[in-house]
Amino acid sequence: MQFSIKRIGPHVLILIGFVILSLAYFNPVLKGKQIFQSDIMQYIGMSKQQKDFKAATGEETYWTNSAFAGMPTYQLGARYPHNYIKKLDLTLRFLPRPADYLFLYLLSFYVLLLVLKVDFKLAALGAIAFGFSTYLIIILGVGHNSKAHAIAYMPLVLSGILLVFQKKYISGFLLTTVAMGLELVANHFQMTYYLLLLVIVLGVAYLIDAYRKKILPHYFKSIGILVAAVVLSIALNATNILATQEYVKESTRGKSELTINPDGSPKPVTSGLSRDYITQFSYGIVETFNLFIPRFMGGGNFENLGKDSATYDAYRKLGASTTQALEEAKRAPMYWGEQPIVEAPAYIGAVILFLFVFALFLVKGRLKWWLVGGTLLSLLLSYGKNLGVLTDFFIDYVPLYNKFRAVSSIQVILELCIPILAILGLVRLFNDFEKKEDKLKALKYSTIITGGLAITFLLFKSSLFDFVGASDGQYIQAYGQDFVRAIKEDRKTIFTQDTIRTLILVLLSAGAVFAFLRDKLKEKWVVVVFCGLILFDLVGVNRRYVNNDDFVSSIKVNKPFQANEVDKEILKDTSHFRVFDLVSGPSKPSYFHNSLNGYNAAELKRYREVFDFYVSQNNINVLNMLNTKYIIAQDEKEGLFSYKNDDANGNAWFVQSLQKVESANEEIKQLDSLSNKTKAVYSSHKALEKLKNLKTNYVVDSLASIDLMEVKPNYLKYKSKNTNEGFAVFSEVYYGNGWKTFVDGEERSHIRVNYTLRGMPLPAGNHTIEFKFDPDVVKTGSRIALASSVLFGILLLGGLFYEFKKNDLSR
Repeated sequence: MQFSIKRIGPHVLILIGFVILSLAYFNPVLKGKQIFQSDIMQYIGMSKQQKDFKAATGEETYWTNSAFAGMPTYQLGARYPHNYIKKLDLTLRFLPRPADYLFLYLLSFYVLLLVLKVDFKLAALGAIAFGFSTYLIIILGVGHNSKAHAIAYMPLVLSGILLVFQKKYISGFLLTTVAMGLELVANHFQMTYYLLLLVIVLGVAYLIDAYRKKILPHYFKSIGILVAAVVLSIALNATNILATQEYVKESTRGKSELTINPDGSPKPVTSGLSRDYITQFSYGIVETFNLFIPRFMGGGNFENLGKDSATYDAYRKLGASTTQALEEAKRAPMYWGEQPIVEAPAYIGAVILFLFVFALFLVKGRLKWWLVGGTLLSLLLSYGKNLGVLTDFFIDYVPLYNKFRAVSSIQVILELCIPILAILGLVRLFNDFEKKEDKLKALKYSTIITGGLAITFLLFKSSLFDFVGASDGQYIQAYGQDFVRAIKEDRKTIFTQDTIRTLILVLLSAGAVFAFLRDKLKEKWVVVVFCGLILFDLVGVNRRYVNNDDFVSSIKVNKPFQANEVDKEILKDTSHFRVFDLVSGPSKPSYFHNSLNGYNAAELKRYREVFDFYVSQNNINVLNMLNTKYIIAQDEKEGLFSYKNDDANGNAWFVQSLQKVESANEEIKQLDSLSNKTKAVYSSHKALEKLKNLKTNYVVDSLASIDLMEVKPNYLKYKSKNTNEGFAVFSEVYYGNGWKTFVDGEERSHIRVNYTLRGMPLPAGNHTIEFKFDPDVVKTGSRIALASSVLFGILLLGGLFYEFKKNDLSR
C-alpha cells in the first residue's frame, strides 16, 4: 500500500486535534485530578475486596464475599486469561479517564464517516457533533462508563459492516471483527443489543436496495462474511460472554421460580424484568423537543439558576439566608417531564438538527432510509409506556428485549444516526449532485420547519404547556403555592431563553448555507463556521452539567469512603461474618465489610428475593442464617451505632432435620418461622441428582462442631467433628456454577438449602471440608479466546499481505 505523508498527514492532524479537544474539555485531568462519578464510587465499593486480593496474591478471584452476601465478579470488572482484545482496548484508551472515552467517540465516528466517503474535514466536523452530544457527555459525568464504552465503538462496528457491503470484503471482515470484539469488551450488552437493532434496520435497507438492483448474491455473500466476523469477535470475548450467559440465568435478569410477591400477592411469571421496571424511565412524547431545545422540559431534575431567579427570591421569602437561598437555587427542581430522574436533557443540538432536516430534502437512497428508520425506531421505542402498543409488542415478542431497563436509553441510536445524516446533507450541499435551486428549496423548507417550530413555542408556550412537574404537589405541601409559582416562572424563563438560543443558532446555520449558495462564503469557511457553531452549541450546554467543578483529587476518587468509628470497631473483629448496614448507602458497607448490601443491576436472583422478602424487613431469623453478626443503625439519641447480634448462626452448623418442600414459593415462605439452627428446607434442583437418598433426620450431639479455619474470597476451609453422620448448612450463598466442594481432598456435591444457602451431608468423624470457586466456564472461555486470537492473527497477517500484493500489482 502507498502511504504518503500527503495522504495520511491530514488524518494524523485530525487525531491530534481529537486528543487536544478531549483533554481541553476535561482539562483538570492534566493536573492529576479525576472526575467524581457517582456510579463509579459505588463500583469501587463493590470491587475493593477482589482488587485487594489481586494486589496481595497476584491472583484473580471470580467471587467476592463483600456484596449481597456473596456473588460472582463477572460484572465487577473481572479480568480473564488470553483476553487480548481487552489489551487492544486499553491501548486505544491511552488518555486519562474520562477524556479517553471522548477520544473514542471522536475517533470511531470519524472512521465511520471516512468509510462513507466523506471528506476528512466534514468527517471531523461530524465526529465533533457526535462526541459532544449532551447525553454522551452526561453519562461520563455520572459514571456510566461501560455504557459510554459500548457507545464509543458503535460507529466503528458500522464502519466494518459498510466496508463489506462496499465489496471491500477483507478489510471489512477484519475491521468488523476487531470493532465488534471491542464492542463486546465494553460489557454493556444493552447498548450492543440496541446496536443490533440498528444493524437490522441497515440490513433491511440494503436488502431492498439489493433486490431492486439485482445484486442479491453480493448481499448474501456480505451477510455471510459479517456473520463469520461476528462469530470470531464473540470467540475473542468467549470467557466474558460465556460467564455472563451462565450467570444471567441465576441473576435478577433471569426467570424466577416464585409466583408470589413478598406481600403474598400473585406475581406475574416472566423470563425477564417486570414491565413496570423496564418502562420506569420512559421518554415523554412532548419531551422529544428537548433534542432541539435543551431545557424545553426544564433541563435536569436540579438546575443551577443562581441569584437572578424567582426560586432564589422564593427561598429568601421563606426565611432562608442569602447563602442558603443561593445554595438551594443551585439545585432548583426545574425538570417537569415524566421520567423519575433526569440528570440533563438528551440534547443533540439545534445546529445538527437543522442540518438533519436540511439533509432530509437532499439525501436520497438506502443510507437515508436506514438512518431515518433507525432514528424513528429509536425515538418510538424510547417512549416506553407512553407508546404502550409498540413497547408491549417488543417486550412480549422480540427476543431479549425484556432483559433491559430504562427504555429511554435507546435514544443513543438516534444520537448516532442524526449526525451522520446531517453531515451527508453538507456533503450534498458542497457537491454538484443537486441543482442550486433544489438546495435553496431545501434550505427554505428546513429553515421554516426548525425556525418556525422555535417561534411557535415562543409565541404559544403558555397555551401549549402548563410547566407543572410531577413533584410539584410535594413542594406545595412543604413550602406553599407561592413557592411553586416561582418554580413555574423559572421554568418558563429558561424555556424562553433556550428557545431563543435555538432560534438564533438555526438562523445562523441557515445564513451560513445561504451565503455559500450565493457564493459569499467558500466551502472551507462554511466548515469552520459550522465547527464553531456546533462547539458553541454543544459545549455550552454540556458545561452546565459536566464541568471542572466535577473533578476532585485522585485520592478522593480512589478512596471514596472513610471508615467511621462504628466501622473501625467492627473491623477489630477478625472472624468471618456479615454486616447489615441500614444507614450508609448501597456500596460503602462492601468497601469495609462482608455485606448484605450492594449496588449492582444484576445480583443473584434468589438472594435478591430473600432480601426483598425478609432482609429488608429486618427479619432476625433470616439475618441469623446469613451470619449477620453486626447491624449498623442510627437513631436520634445514640446517633450511629452497631448492634452486635450474638444469635447469628455462625459460619456453619449441623441440623437435626432436613425437609423437602414442593415449590420455591413454599421454600421461601418457610424461612419466616423456620428454626434454621436445627432444621433446613430444600426444593428440587439440579444438584440433587448427585445426592441420592438424603436422610431427613440426624442426631446432633453437644460435641458436634464445624469450624471455619481459612477464608479467601474464592476459598473456604472448614474442620468438622461429629460422632454421627450429619447434614451441615453453610451461611454462604449457593451458586452452582463454579463452587466445588471437597471432603478430605475428595470432590463431593453440595446442594441449595433454605432457598439461598449451601448444605451437604457429611460422614461421621473428623473431616476437612473445602469450597473452591473454580468455574469451568473461565477455563473453557480462555481456551476459546486463545485459539480465536491466534486464528485472527493469522487472518490479519494474511489479509494485510493480500492487500499489499494487490496494491503492488496495480501500480
